[in-house]
Amino acid sequence: MSVKNSYECVMIFSVANGEEAVQPLYEKFKGMIEANGTLGSVDEWGKRKLAYPIDDEPEGYYYVVNFESDADFPAELDRVFKITEGVLRAMTIRK
Repeated sequence: MSVKNSYECVMIFSVANGEEAVQPLYEKFKGMIEANGTLGSVDEWGKRKLAYPIDDEPEGYYYVVNFESDADFPAELDRVFKITEGVLRAMTIRK
């Protein structure tokens, strides 16, 4: 039996293609989390102004997701964040 850790993940998605393009990205990562762990609370912050432009974009669409998973899953999640078009920033921390 493996030990499950609690994590919090902040995802910032690009709104350059419109807010309707954000939902499929969120669903993709939500599905990954559900397949590899237990999804907890999801807080949708919506579109907000960034503190500084990222890739020349002044706004991003925020989600904060809490979940439990094995210790090796956050590294894989981070890898997929980095190669997915439309993800401005993402950070996962262990609680």
